[in-house]
Amino acid sequence: MSLITENVISFHSIKIHTRSPVMHKHWLSNIDAQFLSNFPGGGDTMKINTKESIIVRPSQEDIPQQRLWLSNMDLMYPRYYVPTVYLYKPNGSSDFFEAEVLKEALRKVLVPFYPVAGRLARDENGRIEINCNGEGVLFVVADTESTTEELGEFMTSMKFRQLIPTVDTNLEDISRNPLLLLQVTSFKCGGVCLGVGWHHTLADGTGALHFINSWASLARGLPITIPPFLDRTILRGRVAPKSIFHHVEYDPPPTMNTDLTKNPKPQSLTNLKITLEHINSLKAKASDVGSETKYTTFEILTAHIWRSVSKARNFQSNDQKTKLRLPVDGRSRFNPPLQSTYFGNVIFEASVVALSCDLLSESFRCTVERIHREIKKMDDEYLRSALHYLEELGDVISIPRGSIICACPNLSVNSWMRLPFFKADFGWGAPLLIRPATMVEGKGHIHPNPANDGSFSLALCLEADHMESFRKLFYDF
Repeated sequence: MSLITENVISFHSIKIHTRSPVMHKHWLSNIDAQFLSNFPGGGDTMKINTKESIIVRPSQEDIPQQRLWLSNMDLMYPRYYVPTVYLYKPNGSSDFFEAEVLKEALRKVLVPFYPVAGRLARDENGRIEINCNGEGVLFVVADTESTTEELGEFMTSMKFRQLIPTVDTNLEDISRNPLLLLQVTSFKCGGVCLGVGWHHTLADGTGALHFINSWASLARGLPITIPPFLDRTILRGRVAPKSIFHHVEYDPPPTMNTDLTKNPKPQSLTNLKITLEHINSLKAKASDVGSETKYTTFEILTAHIWRSVSKARNFQSNDQKTKLRLPVDGRSRFNPPLQSTYFGNVIFEASVVALSCDLLSESFRCTVERIHREIKKMDDEYLRSALHYLEELGDVISIPRGSIICACPNLSVNSWMRLPFFKADFGWGAPLLIRPATMVEGKGHIHPNPANDGSFSLALCLEADHMESFRKLFYDF
């Protein structure tokens, strides 16, 4: 039986609450949709009144009309939208989240970020690219008689599905759909939710936040001081590519030794606060007198999460393999580094594979060192080797992605610890809460808390049978 803490979102306090996601085929890859269908309940909906649904195009007509080449890092992701929600509390302003202000700023931001207003297309060889034709993005204005207190923090019920526009991603014509879907929904209590459906082919989370925060700056009347760097050919592999490492991150993930059933299992969500005291306690466990190695907070937290999850899963086989996947931003790891404003997908994966018996019998510091070693090796030589490996592979879409790579016995932990989510201030204050709208089993995010007190939160999805044990183990410092 999973332990689910009860909570609602209000503008006076934020508590913890888990909601059960349901399948929504228009946002997700087919694999992820199958996993999301395993949550009980979650079918409750709100009555949403759509007031306006339009296509917003760049304010200038002379944007570059070109085809944007996409790297293998862009193409390896399935063609789906990443749904995120931003929740804002009312500030008493009469023009709170005025649609015309947002639309005008959106028109302006689509000029320097002109690929966002484009459409997917194929070149003469069938390779996917972005046709920068300025056809625009979808912008929806809506309201509801519901209040934010009816929502859960995890943004995973059908109610939250309604806060982001949907399009049919099953169309054979990939050029039909906008690459960005936006919806501004006003609640009866005065709060506003900005729902964002970001096509993963456009850019990774860093690129998406660069766009959203630039849009927010323009809405506040400020100029864009740092435009995006759009040339993706700097990630093109050599004419005669050659990888020099074994890239375990692209190998098929381990499967369960003893549970061969293919029947999906119920899943559960949790959101756990990580205080400074927790972090300092774990750092003390990982310390070694006389050692000069410095471990990051992310490495230490991830080691604790991996060990706790593996114990909670109670593997029946001592030789059960488990793979930890850690997305790593490659921008600063190349030599010379890529521009911090590189607009595209530059997320590589540090992957650690261990036998469960070794992982659970070794010291905490040894697990931290495993993770530290794998992240440290993600340097220029390794990343370029990864690019060459993908070029050699050819069909990058065949690489396992989505839920497959993190489901039991595996785990994926994404660091949002330094991402500037709370800079999305459109002139009426920073967001109160930002969350991904979908979670799948074995996937977690570590994100900062809006209180800016040095604490973090872990959002994690596991099989329901494992959740209660995990929560106890996680707080066993």
